Amino acid sequence: MRLGVNIDHVGTIRQARRATEPEPVTAAALAELAGADGITVHLRGDRRHIQERDLRLLRQVVTTRLNVEMAATDEMVGIAVDVKPDRVTLVPEHQDEVTTTGGLDVVQHQELVRDVVGRLETKGISVGLFIDPAPEQVASARSTGAVAVEINTGPYSDVAADGRKLELGRVQQTARKAHALGFEVLGGHGLNYVNIQPIAEISEIVELNIGHSIVSRAVLVGLERAVRDMVALLR
Repeated sequence: MRLGVNIDHVGTIRQARRATEPEPVTAAALAELAGADGITVHLRGDRRHIQERDLRLLRQVVTTRLNVEMAATDEMVGIAVDVKPDRVTLVPEHQDEVTTTGGLDVVQHQELVRDVVGRLETKGISVGLFIDPAPEQVASARSTGAVAVEINTGPYSDVAADGRKLELGRVQQTARKAHALGFEVLGGHGLNYVNIQPIAEISEIVELNIGHSIVSRAVLVGLERAVRDMVALLR
C-alpha cells in the first residue's frame, strides 16, 4: 500500500499570514525522506494554499511522484501541460467549500471530463478521477480515458461508528468494480490514524492520499515522525 502525502495545509498555514513559511517544498522533501511514496497538492482557482510557484518548485524537487489535484478548467489544463506533473487528479471545486465535499460527477459531466483527460494524456500526463463510492461513477469514468480513480473516503470517515460498516461496504464495492475495469484504484479524504486500517485492508486499493491528519500530527510531533507513523499503519 502506497502513501501519498498531501501537503496543502502546510501552504494553508503559510497563507494565513501571507508569509514565506512554512515552506511546502521543504515539507515535500521531508515527507519523502520519511517514506512517502508520492506528494499530492491541490492547486485551487482561488490559490488559498498552494501557489503556482510551489507547483513549479515541487516539479523540480519531488523524486517520487507528483500528483496535482485540480478542477477540469482551461486554466488548470494549461498549467498542468506547462508543469507536467506525473499525474493530474481531476476533482470538483466549489468556491465556498472549506475542503472538497464530494467526488467528481462523471455521469453528469462525462463529455467535459473526457475532453480534459484527452488533452492531458496527449501531453503525456496520466489522469485520475476523484469519485464518490458509487458503481455508476466508475462505469462512466471508464469511457473518459482516465487510468485511475481515487475513491472518496469522506463519507466513511465522517459517519458515526454505527454507520461505518455500510460506508466501508460502498468503498469496497466501488474498489472491486474499478479494479475489474482495469483502473488503478486509490482512496482518500478524511482518513486518519484511527480509522484508516479497514480502508487499508481493501486489496484493490493500492494507494491512499492523506493530508490534514498528517499535517495535524506534524504540528505536535514533527512531519517526519507523522509520516513514518502513517507509513507503519499502511505496511
